[in-house]
Amino acid sequence: MSEDEPLPGPLDALTDVAGIRVGHARVHGEGSLSGTTVVLSPTGGAVAAVDVRGGGPGTRETDALDPRNLVQRVDAIVLTGGSAYGLDAASGVMAWLEERGRGVVVGTGPGQVVPVVPAACLFDLGRGGDWRARPDSSTGRAAVEAAAATEPGSPVAQGSVGAGTGAVAGELKGGVGTASVRLRSGTTVAALAVVNAAGSVLDPRTGILYGEYGAAEPPLRPSPATHEAARRRLTEIRRRRGAGPFNTTIAVVATDAALTRAQAQKLAGTAHDGLARAVRPVHLLTDGDTVFTLATGRLPLPPEPTAALNGILAAGADALARAVVKAVRAARGVDGPGGTFPSYGDLYGTPDKDHGGAS
Repeated sequence: MSEDEPLPGPLDALTDVAGIRVGHARVHGEGSLSGTTVVLSPTGGAVAAVDVRGGGPGTRETDALDPRNLVQRVDAIVLTGGSAYGLDAASGVMAWLEERGRGVVVGTGPGQVVPVVPAACLFDLGRGGDWRARPDSSTGRAAVEAAAATEPGSPVAQGSVGAGTGAVAGELKGGVGTASVRLRSGTTVAALAVVNAAGSVLDPRTGILYGEYGAAEPPLRPSPATHEAARRRLTEIRRRRGAGPFNTTIAVVATDAALTRAQAQKLAGTAHDGLARAVRPVHLLTDGDTVFTLATGRLPLPPEPTAALNGILAAGADALARAVVKAVRAARGVDGPGGTFPSYGDLYGTPDKDHGGAS
């Protein structure tokens, strides 16, 4: 990495943005392979925005984030499995926030608030074998409680956790990944992605993850023999499984910069560029690809903000592309009644033990 390249934050995670906390919860029981992830804003909330580009989204409260509308700040964002059924997880988060008086003040009495909890879901129904094993309000409450129990600046669990428990990335097991960028100005931009894509994250010619191309570090290149063995295994799994019907990659991009709601929406939109680098094809009719933005406002933009804002926009796309790579690398493979979904590590090994050959 050159001296001119922005460096990751200390944790290389969404929680490098001060005040942001993340919690995961899994649906329990035999035949379950789903869960929920909650991103909890600092007390007082954060400016929020959203950009939906997939053709089959499942969302809640996204209209409230339109810069033309009333709500200025939100206290939490919910990313969940369970398709549209799983959006019920947001009601558990909403109840938890109400109990603490967090939300839009709508009355003069104590606790008279309405928490606005935007949410997006991904399709993972039946991947553990039980079609009805999906998140509900109790899963959402467990995830927000897990987030609240963390200390500020805590690491974020990645891989097959929370909303990424049943996620699938093309033909590989997907999951949760997170990354951050610390700009020379001191501003932090970070992303958390739940990768459940209809498109592929893997270059079929080389076995390199698409999101590694163009990154500061050169891609890890599997040996030809390793890649050929992985290709044969994926072909056999594809023959037995058939095509997957629905997917969706959902993400949160956060920054400590003081953004307006319109600027936050622009960040959500340009962050999709990082998703397009890491997943091919993307934004299909069977995807519901959705990116939320949170801006905590700790650092003001300069009086002439264009250059600074451009840096933040570029960093959002970079962080999201790396978050996708980290999600796929951290995922654990699954072989069960709902299907066989090998992890990247199952096929190619870990970076330190099986990436020495040239293809």
